[in-house]
Amino acid sequence: MQKTYTRPSWEVSTSQERGMETLFVKQFVDSGLGNSSYLIASKVTGAAMVIDPQRDVDKYLQTAEWLGLKLTHSLETHLHADFVSGSLELAHLLEKINPFQIGASSKAALQYPHQSLWEGERLALGELSIRVIETPGHTPEHVSYAVYEEGADAPGALFTGGSLIVGGAGRSDLLGEEYAVSLAEAQFHSLHNKLLKLPDEVTVYPTHGAGSFCITPAGKERVTTIGQERRTNPLVQINSKQEFVKRALMGLSTYPTYYRHMRRMNQEARPALEGVPALPALDPYEFQKQFQQGAVIIDVRPAREFIARHIPNSYCIPLATPLASWAGWVVPFGTPIILVADLFDEIEEATRQLIRIGYDDLRGYLAGGLEYWEKADLPIFSWHQVSASKLRQWLRRDSDAPFLLDVRQNNKWLQGHIEGARHVETGTLSQVANTLVPRDRPVVVHCARGNRSTVALSILEQKGFQNLFALEDGIASWSQAGYEIVQGEQ
Repeated sequence: MQKTYTRPSWEVSTSQERGMETLFVKQFVDSGLGNSSYLIASKVTGAAMVIDPQRDVDKYLQTAEWLGLKLTHSLETHLHADFVSGSLELAHLLEKINPFQIGASSKAALQYPHQSLWEGERLALGELSIRVIETPGHTPEHVSYAVYEEGADAPGALFTGGSLIVGGAGRSDLLGEEYAVSLAEAQFHSLHNKLLKLPDEVTVYPTHGAGSFCITPAGKERVTTIGQERRTNPLVQINSKQEFVKRALMGLSTYPTYYRHMRRMNQEARPALEGVPALPALDPYEFQKQFQQGAVIIDVRPAREFIARHIPNSYCIPLATPLASWAGWVVPFGTPIILVADLFDEIEEATRQLIRIGYDDLRGYLAGGLEYWEKADLPIFSWHQVSASKLRQWLRRDSDAPFLLDVRQNNKWLQGHIEGARHVETGTLSQVANTLVPRDRPVVVHCARGNRSTVALSILEQKGFQNLFALEDGIASWSQAGYEIVQGEQ
């Protein structure tokens, strides 16, 4: 398998140094999950901490080593619903080198050694001081961390996790509808009676941001200030608790099914991974044997390549879809997984994305990719693509018009869709495919541009649908051609 460089998602990172002369902040952005984690340090002493680390912790260790920093703590803002924390990984690797502690809310009920943190408690970061602020709402145990320079009355930086974010707030319905209203009320209190009491110039570093299913609608920026949010954040500007709750719970998107497992995983003790796993290469016959014994095939190649040729009954989830969110939506949690890719670095990036969400039973990857599979004379399937112009002509024919399936998120469907299409979100297709989709007609599936629709086509293939087509370049090609788009429900 060819080895070439594929940019890991965590490399999308920036250094933020706003307003505090002695605080260093390195932001690591995972655009796939829509999250940021932070390495913070005293520029004076080199003492350092990580806030809301992901599970592949080598990026924090390498950065700290390169900068000559000493990591002493990993701090959690809350029990994450969308990824497995890397705090235990850091503790396992660093406790042998220097004293190291995991800090988390006293209400998080962690089942492994940690420092329980309470409202108003202070932690030392060299000459800097970090104050714990209880900010429930996104989750019941949520805390934020305010960083003070020596002798300062007000903080210069605030790490808000999923509480205050750019342009919104962390959603409060992830623990179930029965908790949504009370948590939204708590969120209102946390914002108005705590965080918004801080000065306008305080820099705000959220964990959740654009691309995360954990948030209410937000902008693309990932760092903000208290003043900016006071001026521009629609939720912040609501002074009525009742109206806040109504707005906070309005129009929320569905979210991946793996979320229901993350809170428990982040509470429980578990063995350390000892780094990003190196998966074994499987020859085609070993690969086929794993599949026959129950492993799920995830093919991370680009959608066009998968459409042209793929192993029957495999999932197409391109890395950029992103893989983590969509594997966690359609592949049952705990299922063993085997991977198909063109490039070795894609296997490593896929491994990172999957362990971040707790998909640890990774059995290996197909050595040599599809080329070796075909040389072994093993079966290959393909689908067809149809252009926007041909689909338009096809839909006008009464005799053999296809069934058109739109698998985008509900809010995108309401903004505009092709007349006559049926709608179901990709994440729920598996539950409704047999009753919604006809077997006696060609089926054309589309999303916005083509990645999610291949996930949906994978599901249909596994359920025995055969006459499958993908709309080339999704509804974007239909719209760019100037064809009619209708709005609202249908």
